[in-house]
Amino acid sequence: MEISCKDFKVGRCEGQKVVDGETMPLVLQPLEPHKSDTKSLLSTLKQNKGWFEQVLIRNSAVLLRGFDVKNAEDFNDIIEAFGWDEARYIGAGIRKHVYKRVWTANEGPLSEPIYFHHEMVLVKGSPEKVMFFCEIPPPEGGQTPLVPSFRVTERMLEEFPEAVEEVEAKGVNYTLTALSTNDTSSIRGKGWEDAFGTPDKAEAERRAKALGMDLEWLPGGGVKTVFYPQALTQVYDGRKGRRMWFNAVVGMHGKETSSAMLADGTEIPETFVKRCEQIIEEESIQFKWEKGDVLFLDNMAVLHGRRTSLPPRKVLVAICK
Repeated sequence: MEISCKDFKVGRCEGQKVVDGETMPLVLQPLEPHKSDTKSLLSTLKQNKGWFEQVLIRNSAVLLRGFDVKNAEDFNDIIEAFGWDEARYIGAGIRKHVYKRVWTANEGPLSEPIYFHHEMVLVKGSPEKVMFFCEIPPPEGGQTPLVPSFRVTERMLEEFPEAVEEVEAKGVNYTLTALSTNDTSSIRGKGWEDAFGTPDKAEAERRAKALGMDLEWLPGGGVKTVFYPQALTQVYDGRKGRRMWFNAVVGMHGKETSSAMLADGTEIPETFVKRCEQIIEEESIQFKWEKGDVLFLDNMAVLHGRRTSLPPRKVLVAICK
């Protein structure tokens, strides 16, 4: 499939990489300066919806740059132009609602990095698409680095073929501890009442079970979330049969408020986890945010994170099925 240059100009950005023959992220810019307004962009996206969706699957990440996207309202209009169903965020990060489908990305301190992850990787029905909009680029740091997930699997299989298949066969159990109310001093500060949308424990348990987890209540009002055993990798339709590293082992293993171990109760080797962390970093791709950037991610194929940043930084998010 070729890029339709009558609609967009293909650009470049710092940190781009070619992964398995495809540019990541693919940068699409206005064909002409007078076509940079949001109205023209919306018209082009609506006319080329099917093409854009194919490009997103092919390249895994698409960056719209150089368009006059000013605020959450403009960003929301772009998301709604595709007609995708909205996904409700379930996770440990605190987010504030901004406008319709648009939320803040994470209210945790900018001095804390957010580790690489697939959005909502541990719950049933992970969203297929994650979109970011940069309203205020940070003066330093604050990038949203990306990692092609299949490359992590390929390299882990090269170095740990038996261990990968053992973990895959046994499955992984995760736990995550949360307070009852939000703690904005942490990137994982969302309390269980906010996470499950209710202060009622029985209702929270019902909602948790529907998402694939059980709750264990702790003294002081907190809760330990116990996720059902999960696979290490996944293969999704339309993505060249690639085996995605669709798990949270590195992000949750051996942390103060979380754990990851084999479903039979044995530990995942530390060398396995540490080397995986190194590989993920080695495969990372990052660019500096510019005001008005809109980034589309195929959540089935790309891990993303957040580098530490100096304020101010305002990056908003929307997630879709």
